[in-house]
Amino acid sequence: MNANNHGFPRWLYLPAGIALLLVVLPILGLMVRVPWIRLAEILTRDESRDALLLSLRTCLVSLVLVLILGTPLALLISRTEGFWAYVWRTFAVLPMVLPPVVAGLALLVTLGRRGVVGQYLSLAGIEIGFTTIAVVLGQTFVAMPYYVVSLESALRTFDSGYERIAATLGASPTYVLRRVTLPLLTPAIVGGATMAFARALGEFGATLTFAGSLQGVTRTLPQAIYLLREDDSDLALALSVVLVLLAATMMGLSAIFTTRRTKQLTMQPENGDDQ
Repeated sequence: MNANNHGFPRWLYLPAGIALLLVVLPILGLMVRVPWIRLAEILTRDESRDALLLSLRTCLVSLVLVLILGTPLALLISRTEGFWAYVWRTFAVLPMVLPPVVAGLALLVTLGRRGVVGQYLSLAGIEIGFTTIAVVLGQTFVAMPYYVVSLESALRTFDSGYERIAATLGASPTYVLRRVTLPLLTPAIVGGATMAFARALGEFGATLTFAGSLQGVTRTLPQAIYLLREDDSDLALALSVVLVLLAATMMGLSAIFTTRRTKQLTMQPENGDDQ
């Protein structure tokens, strides 16, 4: 449907087009410079394979932590009113606005070998700083707010009528959460989880500060790109396009799924669910 039918001012096309070009042109410039003919050979190198596999493994673990920890947090914030709701929400989303290096430094001085908590863990033989665990924690720290914000926003506008009906029928709060609330929130969960995964995949500053950059142990794709940008620009470009394609694929599939799922849940008449 044409946007003008809804009173969309024509002059908005200009800034909208500039905004789109600002995003698209750098991506196109990257694609033009990538050595596509040698791409397969470049991506099979040890440093490429190690960085890619490490990033995927740690991001998947981070995503699991985000879902397990972020879902209860979003539920708690959305169902709380008043002063404490603002406090909890502020701290929950704070990593989104912190400079990544500050986030990494905060994790280091807290969980590092000589950190506030890390010194006691070290005495127990548990080392976190500059390990793969540090990569996972760094990614989780910066990615969780994206999931929490997405889910909490959906919960704020969530129709609790189904929950009340289930409760009056004798369903326990846990049963209502598992069989009613979460299934209805599937689009928000998938959308938020996708953003969190993409954010974790692109994390650089926090993981570099907290985990270092050791090949096969803590060197993720963004770190490898940064280190190789001058010594081996072809490899850096190849890894960059992998990140772009991964992120674009995930966001695209997420958008398709959430749109279709939302239509199913709202039972739009064009799908024949208007009985």
